[in-house]
Amino acid sequence: MACILGAMSTFNSSLAVLQRLLYGRKIERTDLAADPIFVVGHWRSGTTLLHELLVLDENFTFPNTYACFSPNHFLVSEVWLKGLLSIFLPRKRPMDNMAIGWNLPQEDEWALCNMGMPSPYLKIMFPNLPVVDRAYQDLRGLPAPLRRQWQDQFMWLLKALTARESKRIILKTPVHTFRVAALLEILPNARFIHISRNPMDLFPSTIHTWKRMYQYQGLQVPRFEDLEEEVLQTFCEMYQAFDADRHLLKSQQFFEVKYEDVAADPIASLKSIYAHFNLPVHTQVMNSWQAYVREAGSYKKNRYELSESQQLALRNRWASYFNRYGYTDDDE
Repeated sequence: MACILGAMSTFNSSLAVLQRLLYGRKIERTDLAADPIFVVGHWRSGTTLLHELLVLDENFTFPNTYACFSPNHFLVSEVWLKGLLSIFLPRKRPMDNMAIGWNLPQEDEWALCNMGMPSPYLKIMFPNLPVVDRAYQDLRGLPAPLRRQWQDQFMWLLKALTARESKRIILKTPVHTFRVAALLEILPNARFIHISRNPMDLFPSTIHTWKRMYQYQGLQVPRFEDLEEEVLQTFCEMYQAFDADRHLLKSQQFFEVKYEDVAADPIASLKSIYAHFNLPVHTQVMNSWQAYVREAGSYKKNRYELSESQQLALRNRWASYFNRYGYTDDDE
């Protein structure tokens, strides 16, 4: 993995120079087509499902997998390089059965990582070390110049995406759940959709995800020391930050859904979101939703079992989340 990254960095940096020369001024002059919509929520809460459903609407654009893994040069390389790299892309994600494709929507946090910005996701490369760049989770503790640098780089990414396709951008990464205040500073009219999920499913699925990511992407052989405690504590920190920021959102720019409702009736959930944000449901998007639901009928979710001690830890430490979103023992 180290050898692959070393070789690719030189290649990526060379193409980045080309993109700056050809598109740098255009990106700087580009205005966003509309206020972005952010899908937020904890890892494994259904953010990917909701993101994929929303971007079926052709009125929206989004950071696809190629743009997120080549953010510094996707405008000059996507047309010819994406096809060549397809042989290296697995068909399914390592942590679940969701499909992977260069054209499918992806977390913009990966783009920031590949742009060289500090990110808590660098923990994946060094799974046996403490979380690096933890201050970049919510950006609150950063000195003002570093906070502004992050915001400037994030806006550069959004402008580059808009330069490629001038439409409203739909974004998703769980890390943004920490950052509502910082995002509102640069995008005061952005809209946010928060998705929740039963913690008894959320917790083991998150553990499984990090284990697979550490195994496939890490530069160390992972020992998984204190992984459960890390997940428990990060969840608490995430919703402490989210609860501190949510009062900044006006009612018309914030909506909440539950994963269980989206999974049971995706179209009804999407209609509720569109109605809240006064978005039109065109024939094209309705047909796309219906086709997605038909194709997803065979999807099989992973199943997990929790020990009594794990269940007790969740009920104690995540009690406010259980209560706020109405998850009870009967939901198990």
